[in-house]
Amino acid sequence: MIDPGHNGGNHKNPKAINRQVNVLTQWKACDTTGTSTNDGYSEAAFTWDVSQRLTKILKARGATVKLTRADNTGVGPCITERAAIGNKAKADAAISVHADGSAAGNRGFHVIIPKKINGPVDPVVNDSRRLGVAVRDAFRKGTGLPYSTYIGSKALSFRNDLGGLNLSTVPKIFIESGNMRNAGEAAKFKDAAFRQRIAQSLADGLQNYLK
Repeated sequence: MIDPGHNGGNHKNPKAINRQVNVLTQWKACDTTGTSTNDGYSEAAFTWDVSQRLTKILKARGATVKLTRADNTGVGPCITERAAIGNKAKADAAISVHADGSAAGNRGFHVIIPKKINGPVDPVVNDSRRLGVAVRDAFRKGTGLPYSTYIGSKALSFRNDLGGLNLSTVPKIFIESGNMRNAGEAAKFKDAAFRQRIAQSLADGLQNYLK
């Protein structure tokens, strides 16, 4: 299950995306607009493109793939629904594709892994960690991007405040592919050939986990 973060139409419907939903450890907005590069290339467009490429690669390798959204013009779905889609599919692995928006001097990628919360994710926390490590290693090898200089340890960040993870009953991680506000990484993300490398690396990580 591939979850392309955010959606291209989110900024047009603040009422819908600001609606509060229960992620078990707190209440959060249904979704957000995401970030962008300084010249306006949106995270939603980036995650959609990478996810489309990733879908194509995985299908060519024989995987069954579901996505949480069908285009980059709609609104949502809510973070709770994104988790539910993976659960309903009984996905062997789920990945939510993102890119960060941090201070310009910060760089590198990180993988977000769920923590136990006395909730639905608890039985898959260990498998999610294995998935996260597999994707981290393949992403580093395939893209050459460094581990995050500002979040996590060795590009791994463990969180209990994300609905997409807290509500998942299947092994799931988030990948923050890098910092869209860092000029060097933004330039890479805007390059189609580099987005293909990202997709290839994510596919390799997923496949290594599933072996």
